[in-house]
Amino acid sequence: MAGRERVMRMSVEQPLWRALTAYRVLTMLYAVGLFATAYEEFTRPWLAVAYFAVLAAWTLATLPRVANAARCTRRFLAADLTVALTGILLTPVADAHERVQAGGPTLPSIWTAGAVLAFAIKGGWRWAALASGLVAVANLIERGSPARDTVHNVILVCIASIAIGYVVEVARASERTLARALEIEAATRERERLARDIHDSVLQVLAMVQRRGAVIGGEAAELGRMAGEQEVALRTLVSGGLVPVSRVSEDAAQGALVRAVEDGPDEDGPDEDEPAGGGPVDLRALLAPYAGARISLAEPGAPVPLAPAAAREVAAAVGAALDNVRKHAGEQARAWILVEDEPDEVIVTVRDDGPGIPEGRLAQAEGEGRLGVALSIRGRLRDLGGSAELISVPGQGTEVELKVPKDVTDARGKAERR
Repeated sequence: MAGRERVMRMSVEQPLWRALTAYRVLTMLYAVGLFATAYEEFTRPWLAVAYFAVLAAWTLATLPRVANAARCTRRFLAADLTVALTGILLTPVADAHERVQAGGPTLPSIWTAGAVLAFAIKGGWRWAALASGLVAVANLIERGSPARDTVHNVILVCIASIAIGYVVEVARASERTLARALEIEAATRERERLARDIHDSVLQVLAMVQRRGAVIGGEAAELGRMAGEQEVALRTLVSGGLVPVSRVSEDAAQGALVRAVEDGPDEDGPDEDEPAGGGPVDLRALLAPYAGARISLAEPGAPVPLAPAAAREVAAAVGAALDNVRKHAGEQARAWILVEDEPDEVIVTVRDDGPGIPEGRLAQAEGEGRLGVALSIRGRLRDLGGSAELISVPGQGTEVELKVPKDVTDARGKAERR
């Protein structure tokens, strides 16, 4: 199956930019409203009107600038903070001296906090500390002395902006960590999928060449020896990591990007047993080819519907189990396949009359890179949200029980995205 790249974008700070956009508009209207209610008390109301005209035009014109981190440049932040500081310093010129000394609001009022918060979201707590420090200096100049209410407001803005800046930094680090973890998971799943395919094809052929070459002798024995060496090398590669870990995590303007390879449709079109509309397929049709003189298939009389990808994976797992029977129990061993259609899941059992598996042999085989059970059987069922249990008693054969839920929609694809 051809793989395609799926890009996921994560951004915990994007909602903060949207909230900041709304905050700037609302606080601009609030500042204008405060001025309108106290218009007659201003000594130079025309100066305040001119400032609020500039503030309103600036706020509305720069809304796209605070839509995300990419558009909110350093030059814009500097200009935005300048507008806020200018309004603070103009307050004692436009307003009455008594109102200023009594702790009246500055011209931009709480709109100033929006400029500081933009610094916090863009650059973290250090940028927030710089911006809030400049606002503190401007407020002290405007008031003329460190009055209690002024100091209280300054400290509140500093603490709030620095805290938000710190939270943004932590959120960005968490985004990068999560993006990295998702990519590692995607790379691991792709590695396991390729390892299963290699085990079901290349490794099986190399093992067969090695055995047949040893039996025939002569030049074939040498070819068998070389095939055996390549089998060991390939098993080592598969068990050690076939797909390099992706390193495309980015802390982009709109959040971290995760690129994951997921299975796409077959390049050659749908399978023959797969309906054209992409609906469920009958698992019995995929298992029927395994039946033979020494393999018995017991199935329900009614269809056993499963999602196409899930049905293929279950059939491949059954094929891997039968390959193990032929390889370890011999060509003359008998095997039985039992299909059970339960209300919530499908159970497929593969049993043989071979010598069984000695205790600890599976763990030893996995350590040697022989991943037939670990990947070709258990790995497939795990990706489907199911399970594979192996029961073996020396001298009494082996039984592999495969369980897959019916609600799985697409192996390693849609089911993961639900």
